[in-house]
Amino acid sequence: MKGNAMHYYHGVVHKDEDSAFGVSFPDLEGCFSAADDLESVVREATDAVSLYFDGNDRVIEPSSIEAVRELAKEDLANGAFLILVPHIASSNRPTRINISLDSGILAAIDTAASARKLTRSAFLAQAARNEIVGR
Repeated sequence: MKGNAMHYYHGVVHKDEDSAFGVSFPDLEGCFSAADDLESVVREATDAVSLYFDGNDRVIEPSSIEAVRELAKEDLANGAFLILVPHIASSNRPTRINISLDSGILAAIDTAASARKLTRSAFLAQAARNEIVGR
């Protein structure tokens, strides 16, 4: 994805009795997700969208909420609901930046990164991604 590095796609969440939550994406043909519980729906859907775009730089502009509601009106009438799922495009090009942090938080970041065997940069990127997608 060139230009805007982040898009939000609408997912249609279905739940049949005695089954997992299923998520489909009207804008992303063939992209599906499932989760055993409601708390995992957005996380699993975000992973599915990331995998859908993995390895290519195509741009798919998200439809408006009105268009998605129209496409999914039958599902919505039968109890489905919509979620908003972020996709953060990866350029695979690290960019050097300067940031300022309190020395105490920096020490805590370094300790946490070390415990996870991550670099400071990788830890901060992972923490930011988790915050953006609501994990």
